[in-house]
Amino acid sequence: MTKTAPVLETRDLTIKFGGHVAVDAVSCAFHAGSLTTIIGPNGAGKTTLFNLISGQLQATSGQVILSGEDLAGLSAEARSDRGLGRAFQLTNLFPNLSALENVRLAVAARHKIGHIFWQRAASRTDLTELAHDYLSRVNLAHKATMMVGNLPHGDQRKLEVALLMALEPKVFMFDEPTAGMSVDEVPVILDLIANLKQQTDKVILLVEHKMDIVRSLSDRIIVLHNGQMVADGEPAEIIASSVVQEAYLGTSAPSDAEVEA
Repeated sequence: MTKTAPVLETRDLTIKFGGHVAVDAVSCAFHAGSLTTIIGPNGAGKTTLFNLISGQLQATSGQVILSGEDLAGLSAEARSDRGLGRAFQLTNLFPNLSALENVRLAVAARHKIGHIFWQRAASRTDLTELAHDYLSRVNLAHKATMMVGNLPHGDQRKLEVALLMALEPKVFMFDEPTAGMSVDEVPVILDLIANLKQQTDKVILLVEHKMDIVRSLSDRIIVLHNGQMVADGEPAEIIASSVVQEAYLGTSAPSDAEVEA
């Protein structure tokens, strides 16, 4: 067991909608250098848990702790400022600006330059160089000058990853990162996430239903059911569990079958 303090913790995290408990006293700790995938059937509470951590929803009770700080009551934006990065839902694209201009603004925000117009950011060659670097990492350097509104869906999702990387968060949160992408585009996102794993000071959280992706990327799997955490362990242990196979993967041996998201 690691002796280092976790980067992120949830403590009895709970949210109720009327009489329905969508997330029920979930407690877990996430350490630097790890990628944890959260799986479970439809309605299990996976995305709701993400929303509670990132601040899209405020908990009925319980805590979210980031680097020792209780984030209770903080907005999604404030949590982002403290190092929680949520891909595809927290990130906003500016469709009337180019891909380069979008990333350059994210770089400016990360370096606390303040609220500036994109024209002022354009005068900073250091910001532009960093923005080009992030675009290269997501294979969009050749589309740097294209308006975001004209980019295909898959390229917009890759751009969102570039924006998230530019913010340099402590925690990367990916909610079904390959959803809606073509077969050809999926490997780019998976390679990006795999490369992020090499940054041993980061935590990566993933909600995913494609088991081939879960197996290839995960250091740890958490299983939710009816808002409760019912399993937590190494991938081989979790996937081999008869209870998990029957409830989430079907009755056959692990394959590329998908957990219903």
